[in-house]
Amino acid sequence: MLVKWTRCTVKDRRGFERGQRKWAGLPGEPGFLGQGGGWSRSRPDVVHLFTLWESRAFYDSFMARSHDRLAASQAGTFTGARVRLFSHRFDVKTGFEPRFTDVDVVRVAHCRVRPDRVENFALMQEKVWNPAMAGSPGMVRGLFGEAPGDEFLILSMWRAAAEHGKYRTERIERLSLRARTAADVAALTGAVVDLEPSWTV
Repeated sequence: MLVKWTRCTVKDRRGFERGQRKWAGLPGEPGFLGQGGGWSRSRPDVVHLFTLWESRAFYDSFMARSHDRLAASQAGTFTGARVRLFSHRFDVKTGFEPRFTDVDVVRVAHCRVRPDRVENFALMQEKVWNPAMAGSPGMVRGLFGEAPGDEFLILSMWRAAAEHGKYRTERIERLSLRARTAADVAALTGAVVDLEPSWTV
């Protein structure tokens, strides 16, 4: 599975949201699995979108054929678009499904890992972080993805912001120490995203 993560700063909110509805045509595209997104909690003008594809080949085919036509309606409504592609490495919790209809919040963490610490970082994600997240009330599903250049994405889906907030305040610091995350990670950015139900495809 391929995960496309898009971030941008919106300058015309109404125009952007109107254009976002055009993406409802995605289910007709070969290899398309699902899409969801919304607004960053900490930066209200920033949008995060997550699009899931069966494979890179299906995604590349879509980009060559249909993408520009769908994207045209949002031209001029945003700036600073950044796109990253990640290959699914393993599930956070079990049985990841590419859908957004039963969650309200997505937490995205983007990690650049020191080259000599990549395997340890992945192991700690599997042995320390995953069980903690999987056992947290309100955490529905998630995935761990990787990209070339020692870059990783952890996407977790939550029923409500309050449940994610409780996990964050009660457990993050302790888990970071146990996993020795600071020794592995060169840079970490992230966001908590309030999903817009009308953008879910």
